[in-house]
Amino acid sequence: MSSTGSTATSRSAPNSWEELVTAALLGTDRRTPPVHGHGHAHGPVRQAPVALLDAAAVETVRRRAGLRPAQAAARPEPAPQDSRPALPAAAARRLALLLADRPGTGGGGRRGTAPDLMELLPQWLAAANARGFGAPPQVLPALLDAARGRTDLRPAALTFAGARAVWLARLNPDWRFALRATPGGGAALPGPDDEEGTRRLWQEGLFAERVALLSALRAHAPAAARELLTTTWPTERAEDRLMFLDSLRSGLGPRDEPFLEQALADRSRNVRATAAELLSALPDSALAGRMAVRAGACVAVDPMRQTPTVVVEAPHECDAGMERDGVVAKAPAGRGERSWWFGQLAEAAPLATWPARLGGRTPQELVALPVADDWHGDLHAAWCRAAVRQRNAEWARALLGTPSAPEAGGPGAVSLAERAKLLGTLSAAERSDWVAGFIATHGLSEAFQLLGVCAVPWSEPLGRAVVDALDIARDAGSYPWSFSGVMGLAERCLDPGQASRLEGLTSIPEEAEDASPGAGGYWAEAFQRLVTTLRLRARMAEELESRPAQSSPSGV
Repeated sequence: MSSTGSTATSRSAPNSWEELVTAALLGTDRRTPPVHGHGHAHGPVRQAPVALLDAAAVETVRRRAGLRPAQAAARPEPAPQDSRPALPAAAARRLALLLADRPGTGGGGRRGTAPDLMELLPQWLAAANARGFGAPPQVLPALLDAARGRTDLRPAALTFAGARAVWLARLNPDWRFALRATPGGGAALPGPDDEEGTRRLWQEGLFAERVALLSALRAHAPAAARELLTTTWPTERAEDRLMFLDSLRSGLGPRDEPFLEQALADRSRNVRATAAELLSALPDSALAGRMAVRAGACVAVDPMRQTPTVVVEAPHECDAGMERDGVVAKAPAGRGERSWWFGQLAEAAPLATWPARLGGRTPQELVALPVADDWHGDLHAAWCRAAVRQRNAEWARALLGTPSAPEAGGPGAVSLAERAKLLGTLSAAERSDWVAGFIATHGLSEAFQLLGVCAVPWSEPLGRAVVDALDIARDAGSYPWSFSGVMGLAERCLDPGQASRLEGLTSIPEEAEDASPGAGGYWAEAFQRLVTTLRLRARMAEELESRPAQSSPSGV
C-alpha cells in the first residue's frame, strides 16, 4: 500500500467520511474532495473525481477494519440457553418482515393500501409471548433496535428476546435500555424462601433492584414486603420513599393501614399525599372515616325545596387535621380555595357515605338530583374520582349514565379522560357495549379515547358500531384523515373475521355535489388498507399456530 494509503488507514480525520459524502453530493466542481494525508486535492479540477474515488476507497477500508490493532480482549461468555419452543418457520419469516418495515404514520392519514407493519409488531409480540415462543437469535439485533426507538415495544420485546437481550446489551451501548429494564442487568431476584438473599439485596442493591424486589415480593407476600420496607423506611430518601410506597398499591389491604397512618406524618408532602390516597381506597380505614365525617358535613338534601335538591357548604378553612390527612391547602391557579378543599374531601370519602347521608337513595338517584349554586360540577367530578379510586362499578355506571343520553358526557363525567377512567372499572364486555352505544348515538368525534380502554380484538357490536360510523362519515363527504386515529385503531383492534364484511366499502362511491373533492377515492383506499391489514392479522395468527421450526441454537 502507498504511504498515502498507510497514513489514511492509521490516521484519518474524524469527519473525513462526512466530507467525502458532501463532496459527492454537491459535485467535485463545487466542493474539492479531501485527500487523506494531504489535506485537499490539488492540480486540475478534472482530477478531482478520481481523487474522490481514491479517497473513498481508502476510507472504506479503514471503516471496515473497525478497530486499530490492540491487545486481544477476553472472549465474551456464550449467550445463555433459551429453552422456550422455537417459532414456526412461517411466523419467523413474518417477524423478519415486520422488523424490516419502516415506521408509518398510522391510520387514515397514510396513503396507499399497504398495511403499516411496524404498527402490527406489538400485537404480533403479544401473541408470540402468550404462546411462550422464544426469539430466533438472528432477529435479536433488529428487535432491540426497534425497541430502542419505541418505548412502547420494550416490555413485550424484552420478554420475547429473553435473557439473550441482556447478553447482547452488555456488548452494545445502544441497547443498554435492556439492562435498565431488567433488575440487576439480568440478575435473578432471590427466591421466595431466600430470606438472607432478600435482606442483602434490599440493603445493598441498586435502587432499581430494590424497587423490583419490593414489587415482586408484594405480589406473593404483601405482609413480608411491607415489613421489609419498614426496616429501612426512616433512612430512605424522600423520592425513594415515594416510589417504595407506590408499590403498596398491589395487594393493598387493611393490614397496611397502620404503616400508612404513620406515613401521614412523613416530612415529604408527596409521601403524605400518596399515603392518604392509599388509605382513602380502603373504605374501612380510619382516614376514610374521618373524610366521611368532613365531606358529609358539607353536603345535604334541602327538604324545604319543592324538588329535592343537593346543597353544598364547602369548608371555610383547611385545618391541621385536614392537611395531615392529605388535603393540599394551596389551591391551583384559577381554582377557588373552598371548592378545592371540598373536592379533596369528597373524593376521599367512602362512596357508601352518600346513600346513608342523603336519604337512602341509590347512586343513580343521587346522581340524578339537581345540585344548587353551581356545585354540580365539583360534586360529580369528586364522585368520579372516588369511583375510580375505590373501583366501584355501581357508581361508575351511575356517573356514566346511558350511552345514548343527549349529553355526550353523561350526567357526571366532566371530561373524556374521566369517562375513560370510569369505564376502566367495568368488565371488558360492559365497556365494549357502552362505547358501542356511545358511538351509535354521538359518532366518532369523541370516541378515540374511549376506544382505547376497550379489550382487543373489539367485540362484534363495538366493531360494527365503529365501521357503521366510518361509513356514515364517508357518505357525509368528509376526508378520511379526519378520522385517522380511529382508522388506525380499527386496523389493530377490529376482529380479523370482519374483513369480508368490509369488502363492499373498498369501492369508490358516487360523490355527492357537496362532498370534498376526491374524498370517495381516499375513503376507498383507506378501507382497502383496513381489509388488507385485517387479512394479514388473520394470517399472522395462523402462522403462529403452524408447525414449529427447528429449535434455536444455544448461542448467538
